[in-house]
Amino acid sequence: MENLTFLLAFPFFFLLIGIELWIARKRKQEYYRFNDAITNLNIGIGNQVTGLFFKAIMLGIYALIYDQVALFHLAPSVWSWLGCLLLFDFIFYWAHRWGHEVNFFWGAHVVHHSSEEYNLAVALRQPWFHTILAFFLFLPIPFLGFEPKIFLTAAGFQTLYQFWIHTKAIGKFPKIIEYIFNTPSHHRVHHAVNPKYIDKNHAGVFMIWDRLFGTFAAEEEEPTYGITTQIKSWNPVWANYHYYADMFQKARKMSRWKDKLYMLIARPGWLPKELGGYQAPQEVDKNAYAKYDTFTSKHMNWYVLVQFVSIVLGTSAFMYHFSNISSFYKVVFLGVLMLSLMICGAIFENRKWVMVAEYARLLLVIFALNTFYYYWHIDWFAVMLGASLFFFVVFVVWFSLTLVLDNRKSLVRA
Repeated sequence: MENLTFLLAFPFFFLLIGIELWIARKRKQEYYRFNDAITNLNIGIGNQVTGLFFKAIMLGIYALIYDQVALFHLAPSVWSWLGCLLLFDFIFYWAHRWGHEVNFFWGAHVVHHSSEEYNLAVALRQPWFHTILAFFLFLPIPFLGFEPKIFLTAAGFQTLYQFWIHTKAIGKFPKIIEYIFNTPSHHRVHHAVNPKYIDKNHAGVFMIWDRLFGTFAAEEEEPTYGITTQIKSWNPVWANYHYYADMFQKARKMSRWKDKLYMLIARPGWLPKELGGYQAPQEVDKNAYAKYDTFTSKHMNWYVLVQFVSIVLGTSAFMYHFSNISSFYKVVFLGVLMLSLMICGAIFENRKWVMVAEYARLLLVIFALNTFYYYWHIDWFAVMLGASLFFFVVFVVWFSLTLVLDNRKSLVRA
């Protein structure tokens, strides 16, 4: 049911992104870069796909606590839903705040902040593992008697609410709204790397938590977006793991095990004295600051766009049929999707190995789909075989010709 709800929300998300693009063009402003937007969306797809493997476990634990150890069972009503939303949002504030103030949790959450743009596509740039790491914090909700359906609708509302605040197209609201609720202005502050804005405005829906616990900051000058150390990559997998890799490299340089272990719970930027001590965020020099960017030809961008549409369609089918797919093919299709997301990033980064990798990926897609249909849907096997071979040839020829054309252009420029 939850998978179906998200699938129905897909067109809604893309419609609002299209409206934001139209507003940006009308104002003659640039809210989007193609490589950044596709990477954001691919990371969001990875979030949904990996979440399929965790949600059943988390909901099972929630239901077990509600059924077996809840203090009482609250009857479904508007008031119980509002109470659940308020409690969920309060816990979310602390889970989100610790996601910024504790290295181990920041390593999972950092992916959401690593885009250097601020738009609705960034809202979908969600971490793959932070939810399951923070899940235990939300277990008081079933313990206090809120049934699973109430919890899921409150959590879903809170998640959807946070989508629309990821935009520069909306200014400030009247003071009373800005005081009570999280707004685009407040959340722009949250995504900034300016030192005075860092670790501020952690709220989901209600800004009162930040005001109560001393983490509120009002938007003044326009923020600079991203993270203090640029990731410089369009790889969705690396975006989710790079901070842990950096932590590992720093830990190797530490002489004491005490420091290695403490780094897991220390604040981001912390280092022992032997490595220079705490590294405070630096002021942003807007004259020297440059966003990470790479050049990809228009022809190759069209190829990536079509592959992205294919990934969206494949992900939608995977999510819709997930409960009916065998465990083996769940893992196979997960691998195919992850590889597809990585290769989109590799194309943007002009990696030399991407040519071989893309041909291998297309072959893997052919193999996975046709063996699946042969064993599980034999009546449709011939249709899938014909369709998949047709698109395989089209994509191989298209990709090859684009590479040749791009190479010729680069030789001419040289």
